[in-house]
Amino acid sequence: MIRITPEIAIEDGSISENFVRASGPGGQNVNKVATAVQLRFDPAISGLPSDVQARVRMLAGRRTTQQGTVLITAQRFRTQERNRQAALDTLAGLIERALVPPVRRVPTKPTAASRRRRLESKAHRARIKHSRTTPADET
Repeated sequence: MIRITPEIAIEDGSISENFVRASGPGGQNVNKVATAVQLRFDPAISGLPSDVQARVRMLAGRRTTQQGTVLITAQRFRTQERNRQAALDTLAGLIERALVPPVRRVPTKPTAASRRRRLESKAHRARIKHSRTTPADET
């Protein structure tokens, strides 16, 4: 189990890791050692509440596959362990952001003064544009 908060933990079965060759730093090892990690997280079997699962998928964006799993790739470091920890930290951050429910927008009405100012501004523009036209009797 990976603990995100004191109340929320992720089942180990919902995470799978695959090590692949990374581009970038590594010197002569870059073509021989698989240091990059591809972490796959399946929110459906993670034990998270369904609303949090939906927000995880939404926040993951393009990292969400068609099957609904979240794919996180980490290849910044030269060692497997540091890349693995970076991928887990990214996943933990994503889940922490998903735990916070979005604030519901309360629709508001424009004030009477703002409506009056908007209409006065429109009337002013109309007068300016009307003054630019040529009178009909001069044509």
